[in-house]
Amino acid sequence: MNQSTSSLNNKNHYEVIIVGSGQAGMSMSYHLKKANTSHLVIEKNNEIAYNWKNERWDEFCLVTPNWQCQLPGHHYSGDDPDGFMVKNEIVDYLQSYFDSFKPPVVFNSIVNSITKVDGLFHIETQCGDNKNSYTADQVVLACGSYHQTFILPAAQHMPKSITHIHSRDYKNAESLPEGEVMVVGTGQSGAQIAEDLHLNGKQVHLCVGNAPRVNRRYRGKDVVQWLEDMSYYDTTIDKHPDGANAPHSTNHYVTGRDGGRDLNLRIFAEQGMKLYGQLGEVKHGIASFLNDLEKHLDDADSSAKRITDKIEEYIQFCNIEAPEDNNVHSNYLPKYPSKLDMNTSKVTTVVWATGFKMNYDWVKLPAFDERGLPVEKRGVSNVDGLYFLGLNWMNTWGSGRFFHVGRDAEFLKEKIIEKNKIKDTHL
Repeated sequence: MNQSTSSLNNKNHYEVIIVGSGQAGMSMSYHLKKANTSHLVIEKNNEIAYNWKNERWDEFCLVTPNWQCQLPGHHYSGDDPDGFMVKNEIVDYLQSYFDSFKPPVVFNSIVNSITKVDGLFHIETQCGDNKNSYTADQVVLACGSYHQTFILPAAQHMPKSITHIHSRDYKNAESLPEGEVMVVGTGQSGAQIAEDLHLNGKQVHLCVGNAPRVNRRYRGKDVVQWLEDMSYYDTTIDKHPDGANAPHSTNHYVTGRDGGRDLNLRIFAEQGMKLYGQLGEVKHGIASFLNDLEKHLDDADSSAKRITDKIEEYIQFCNIEAPEDNNVHSNYLPKYPSKLDMNTSKVTTVVWATGFKMNYDWVKLPAFDERGLPVEKRGVSNVDGLYFLGLNWMNTWGSGRFFHVGRDAEFLKEKIIEKNKIKDTHL
């Protein structure tokens, strides 16, 4: 009996196995189910939307408007398309998507290894003490890129009395010890958490990085809507000015909280938040900061202006009537120290908004570069039959989001079906 015939008789064999049941994994399952392709989704957690429910802070909300929630077969249908989903609404949206077509998900299953032997993928999983083995003709890795929390080594040299928490585990200001809080990093999470603490009366010490910012609105319309009107979101990575570097760029900080608004660090500083340059080394509990705060604030403002300048060009070119810009601008530059003695300061907690690292060590296949990053083009890897889905800028800006992940899943579905047809001709 040849291997292909043997695999057909294996109850644990599928044409496709998908790893991960988030928005990417479910989108892939939706398209494969419509194509009558046998598949299984393997999920390490015990429920849909586990990460959204358990690894976001209480006031978390999307920064993209609801109309961009366009999972295949399940576009947003509520009465607030220009609003922003809060955490519970995101969970409900994903759960309703699951309920709408019931993808074949096995929960509580950690994938220990994926190998490939004689053209067949072997997937070894573990659920508690129980181990299971699966085989598949093709595999889609839809488990994103936020695998392991990353905290700077400087944390080890801070006073032992300080509480350290990664942004993934932050919930609210009340859950932190009494005292002041240092937030390290100003990507979307860092800037939003700093605002959350600030609004709750905490004295915040914010270590500012090189993340760009964007205005929430410009001349009467959400900037996201302007960019959609300008077809920006259809720009593919091969036409993006940053090219292959686009997936590694930091997202612009802004918020959808309370209907959406700007996050302007200069204004935070005017209101009493303490800003610093990037965190450098820490010796004997004394933190040093780089002399780059002014540059980072200027660069963030320049980034916001570049976007509104493009919108302004579009408004003028199309002769669009729009109200005047009513954004609040600030040139305020606070005085900032080069050092902070954390042994004597009132800082009792450090929130590390320093991101995540990928970890695909369990994929025992040559599908990664020397940094451990996937080698792929629009999700198609250099290993025949292995695909990635849901990564940032895999094809467009929306590839890692609710917006365009479904388009990428449909593209991979066509690749999968094409390969299945080739395989069938050799049976």
